[in-house]
Amino acid sequence: QVQLVESGGGLVQAGGSLRLSCTAAGRTLSGFNMAWFRQAPGAEREFVAVLRRSGGSTNYADAVKGRFTISRDNAKNTVYLQMNSLKPEDTAVYYCAATLSVPSSTLQYVRAIIYDYWGQGTQVTVSS
Repeated sequence: QVQLVESGGGLVQAGGSLRLSCTAAGRTLSGFNMAWFRQAPGAEREFVAVLRRSGGSTNYADAVKGRFTISRDNAKNTVYLQMNSLKPEDTAVYYCAATLSVPSSTLQYVRAIIYDYWGQGTQVTVSS
């Protein structure tokens, strides 16, 4: 069992930055494909970014491309989401997710259903 714990959320003004962290107890994350999703009030959970275990390749949602960066520090068993140039529309609960699965197509990484483990979420609020 993998228990993911997110931290780093908060209230920030538009244009500001936050760094979210995701760590796990009892299991190393280095072997997992790691992703961040977010869910705004009244909206479906949406893909933000993925960091694949193989080669460290990354993919981002168009809405965050160029502003957000996903990375991992294996020594700290932590995955990060650096969020810059934040906008009010980035306001959401952000979730860390992990999977050992390797889908047949890289396009599948945007689907929440392939992820086996989820954190409890951390709130990010961006004021205008």
